Amino acid sequence: MAEEMYYVLKEKAVPEVLLRVEKAKTLLESGKCPSASEAAERAGISRSSFYKYKDEIFRYHENQRGHSVTVIIKTLDEPGILSRVLSILAESGANILTIHQAVPVNGVAAVTLSMDIPKDMEASVLTERIEEIAGISYVKILAEEPVQ
Repeated sequence: MAEEMYYVLKEKAVPEVLLRVEKAKTLLESGKCPSASEAAERAGISRSSFYKYKDEIFRYHENQRGHSVTVIIKTLDEPGILSRVLSILAESGANILTIHQAVPVNGVAAVTLSMDIPKDMEASVLTERIEEIAGISYVKILAEEPVQ
């Protein structure tokens, strides 16, 4: 079996049918369309074109992505604290990849968050903002993928 080749193209170089297939996939994944037939129709392509190319085109996000950071947070086991943490992350433009919250022990819970943060954001600035939340006792960066 021959090795598959991959290419990165500017949008203007991609055939219209493939752009419409990608649009249909987005409509399906977002839940805006309940079926492939409806998504294809809304994107202006046939259902057969959708199925023919749906596994052949993927949007490239690398140029928009920042860098990945994993932090551990120790928080009091009180309602609303994690919600305030997530609000700060959303305001900062962070994209949460994973959240793991351990069962609280002695009224303290450990939360591990992995996220993508904007290229121009320092992880330490974000952790300082989180530490300012009442009920947060500890924030530490466990891992950070350097900006390429």
